[in-house]
Amino acid sequence: MLNKIFIMGRLTRDPELRRTQTGTPVASFSLAVDRDFKDKTTGERATDFIDVVAWRQTAEFVSRYFSKGRMAVVEGRLQIRDWTDKEGGKRRSAEVIADQIYFGDSKRDGDGGGYSAGYHQGGSYNQGGGYSSAPAAPSDPFGGYGAPPADGDQFAELSTDDGNLPF
Repeated sequence: MLNKIFIMGRLTRDPELRRTQTGTPVASFSLAVDRDFKDKTTGERATDFIDVVAWRQTAEFVSRYFSKGRMAVVEGRLQIRDWTDKEGGKRRSAEVIADQIYFGDSKRDGDGGGYSAGYHQGGSYNQGGGYSSAPAAPSDPFGGYGAPPADGDQFAELSTDDGNLPF
């Protein structure tokens, strides 16, 4: 079975950080996510307000670095919760349980496009892409094509051409 969701939107409020009885951090917030299409009569895009829950280090990260209005990209899973309201009625709520949270904008862009460092549940911080669960690097980071040129260029020249181009 597959339960994977990616959403991008702006926080509608500051994240609320709480702790469970055992001290585990949990943060909740909601994202305003615009739909891809416009309403035919008004010409405006509808917006969905999606509840998100983050746990442990991810909760601490989002509560420390995100605030209302900030653009966020959330990768996680959809969870449906059944509960009973004050009047005894059965209710159902959908929320995203965040595995990774990334900045969807830069701090320069008005507290909010382009920088993507983030946090991943249960891992360690990685400068190249945020927070990841496995910081181990491959034995040959250049995929068998040797080290990058000494002049600091990010790209390495291929030493052989096998003629198998995909176009």
